[in-house]
Amino acid sequence: MPRNLDLTALRAFATVASTGGVTRAAALLNLTQSAVSMQVKRLEDALDATLLERTSRGMRLTPEGENALGTARRMLALNDELLDRMRGASSDGEIRLGVPHDIVPRAIPDVLRAFAADYPRVRITLVSSITSALHEAFAAGELDVMLGTETAAREGGEEIIRMPLIWVGAEDGRAWRQRPLRLAFEQQCVFRTAAQAALDRAGIAWELALSASSSRAIDASVAADLACHVVIDGFDTAELTPVAHGGALPEIGDVAVTLYTVQTERDPARERLLDLLRQSYGALRSSRRPSLSIVAS
Repeated sequence: MPRNLDLTALRAFATVASTGGVTRAAALLNLTQSAVSMQVKRLEDALDATLLERTSRGMRLTPEGENALGTARRMLALNDELLDRMRGASSDGEIRLGVPHDIVPRAIPDVLRAFAADYPRVRITLVSSITSALHEAFAAGELDVMLGTETAAREGGEEIIRMPLIWVGAEDGRAWRQRPLRLAFEQQCVFRTAAQAALDRAGIAWELALSASSSRAIDASVAADLACHVVIDGFDTAELTPVAHGGALPEIGDVAVTLYTVQTERDPARERLLDLLRQSYGALRSSRRPSLSIVAS
C-alpha cells in the first residue's frame, strides 16, 4: 500500500527548521505551538526518524533532519507551484516592502514564504537599504510598508520589539583587544554614533578604520579581523560573530525594530503581511539582557 506524507506536517517541520524554534514557526503558520509540535511529531513518526532536537537556543536539525529538509522544501515548492498555476498566473496587486538590510536574513524569508501561501497572486517587491533611505522612499510614496531600526518610532509608526546592540568581530579574532579600538561602519549607520559614544563614556580610545557605502565591504574587513562592528543581538552571521569580551567593551544600548504602513483603505493582503511582520520580529528574543537605550549625540 502506498504511503503519503502530510504536507501540513512537512510545512511545520520546514518552518521550525528555518526559524529555529516552535514559537516563531507557530506565529508564521498561524497555529498554536502545541499544534506545530504535534505536526512535527507526526512527520517523525511517519519517517521513523528524529528530525529536530532541542538546544539551549531553540531547535536544531539532527543528521536525519538535515537529510530530510531539502526534499521537504522541494515537495512544498511543487505543491505551491501547482496551486499557483491552477489559481491563475495573473497578479492581484503588489506590495512594496522596505526592510533594513541587516535584519532581512533572520525573518523576512519565512515571512515571504508564509505570505505567499496565503496570497500567492499578490507580488511582494522587497527593497533593502538603510533606515534613513527607506524613510525617504516611504515619504515619497515609493513604499507601502517599511521596517526600520532606530531609537524610537517616528510619528505614525509602531515599535515591534526592542533589542540590544552587540559588538561583533571575526571568529576567534583579536581586533577587539587593540587600542585604539578599530571600527568599521557604513557611512550612514546610526549604530556608529551609539558605539562611539559608548566607547567615549568608557574612556576607550577608538579610530574609524573603515567607512564605506557597502555593507559587503564592512563585513569583509571585520571577517578579516581588521576591525570591530556593531549589530542587533541575534542578527550576527557566520562571518560576524559576537565578541566574548567579558566586559572589556562597553554596553552600547538598544534599538527598536519599527513598522510603518501607508494609511489607505483596509487591504486584507497588506494586513496579513503586517501581522506576519509583527509576529516574526516580535517573537525574536535576545540572548542578552536589554541595556540602556541609545544615547543620541
